[in-house]
Amino acid sequence: MPHNNATPYGFRVVGGRHGLRRLVTWQAALAGHAACEARAENDRESYLSAFTFGDELRDHLADTGSVKGYSGPCGALWLWFDLDDADDPSRTLDAARRLCAGLIDRYGIDGDDLLIFYSGAKGYHVGLPTALCGSPAPSAGFHRVARRFAEATAERLRLQIDSGVYDRVRLFRSPNSRHQRTGRYKRRLTFDELLGLRHDAIERMAAAPEPFDLPTAPALDFQALADWNQAADAVKADDDARAERRAAATGVTLNRRTLDFIRNGASEGDRHRLLYSAAANLAEFGASYELAAALLTESALDSGLPPSEVARQIKCGVEGVKQ
Repeated sequence: MPHNNATPYGFRVVGGRHGLRRLVTWQAALAGHAACEARAENDRESYLSAFTFGDELRDHLADTGSVKGYSGPCGALWLWFDLDDADDPSRTLDAARRLCAGLIDRYGIDGDDLLIFYSGAKGYHVGLPTALCGSPAPSAGFHRVARRFAEATAERLRLQIDSGVYDRVRLFRSPNSRHQRTGRYKRRLTFDELLGLRHDAIERMAAAPEPFDLPTAPALDFQALADWNQAADAVKADDDARAERRAAATGVTLNRRTLDFIRNGASEGDRHRLLYSAAANLAEFGASYELAAALLTESALDSGLPPSEVARQIKCGVEGVKQ
């Protein structure tokens, strides 16, 4: 699997989910867990970020000591599916089989192009390489497109998945790591093992970690690309509808740049200026700071501005008009 140069970083937690977030090179960390390297500490509970990040996350973590509040771009080499039936793990196994078979059939891939795992408890995890989708570029909304893609897949196959794993800074259990409650390990399964083994046999396999090789990235698949683009279009349609609702709340006609900012945010070089001017434009029509913040904050955060800077620019824009 090639390295994603635009978003090489991730974060890792050793111990419980509330532990320290440590910046890592995501692909190297994944490979270390796969190979059962000593530095991976696979005998402990550990997690990797579900998504990958660029310098924005690195700087945010250095400045704040936390990933909380990060709203910048992310990407992914793998799109993860999390299946879990707390009442009957055998049903979860059946769902994982149906998911993998559906992905193989739709995208014409080999079963072992997927990363298939037993979680060590009652769940199964499946990773689909985003290379199939043309290695989509990182963006502030990448995680939302990933969620829409996964949900559309689940709906098509009539499966239930955990949509919470598509939060931008979500943790995902590391391969070959030990589940604290059960003592079992998150084990890689071949597609044949997934099809041929009962859940109790898979549980026995998970008594110890096992090294495995990461799959080579498959070629672009046009159906996967079309599915990704359809998910991206759906997210954009949601954003446009939200922007229209926000604009309607003002009861006035705003200038085009303000509407564009509400809908799409702004690129790094323009985001401060355009946020300020959008706030000022709203204030020209009598909008309070609170209303301007309600209309602009989400788009500003999605553009990668930190919360404190968003609040400052909106305040300056509104107060500049009132002076």
